[in-house]
Amino acid sequence: MELKVIDGKGQVSASMSASDELFGRDYNEALIHQVVIAYQANARFSNSKQKGRSEIAKSTRKPWAQKGTGRARAGMASSPLWRGGGKIFPNSPDENYTQKVNRKMYRAGLASIFSQLVRENRLTVVDSLTLEAPKTRLLAKKMLDMGFDSSRVLIIVNDIDDNLYLSSRNLPNVLVLEAHQADPVSLVHFPKVLVTLDAMRKIEEMLA
Repeated sequence: MELKVIDGKGQVSASMSASDELFGRDYNEALIHQVVIAYQANARFSNSKQKGRSEIAKSTRKPWAQKGTGRARAGMASSPLWRGGGKIFPNSPDENYTQKVNRKMYRAGLASIFSQLVRENRLTVVDSLTLEAPKTRLLAKKMLDMGFDSSRVLIIVNDIDDNLYLSSRNLPNVLVLEAHQADPVSLVHFPKVLVTLDAMRKIEEMLA
């Protein structure tokens, strides 16, 4: 598969030979969904705590007699059926939300995402992306020159230098990641993905 490579002005300057296994894979919605959900679940941590029945500070005495009152049977005021009672399955700070995804499945899911990005013309390859100084306006102008005006853009480079990192911090619609940091959630979330030529080679090497 041949992918077009643009320069800093947005003009097509060359083409690169890309792996069909990585950028020509069929769209697998079920696999992508599983990979995205697992990635989000593995980044989640529990910060909520609810009290169970044994932790409620209420008397364990039987509220009223079992029979003869005309009311429903009740054993103690900490019953989960009562207001102020304990939860049946309380949330715990030790809750484990992780989901296991095999390495082969994860790589296949990323390959399916990259293939869909190519089919939808959402993936752009640039020969290089460097800035002379850590200035936000320099990166904004360079993005505008390459045709990315107001849309959200994910930039993937091989190595993030200080100028690029500092210049992108004040752009709310731009996220810069290194090739090994590319994750399925960001790839799905951003409408446009800009990848440098070196990063493309790195991604092919990682997902081969």
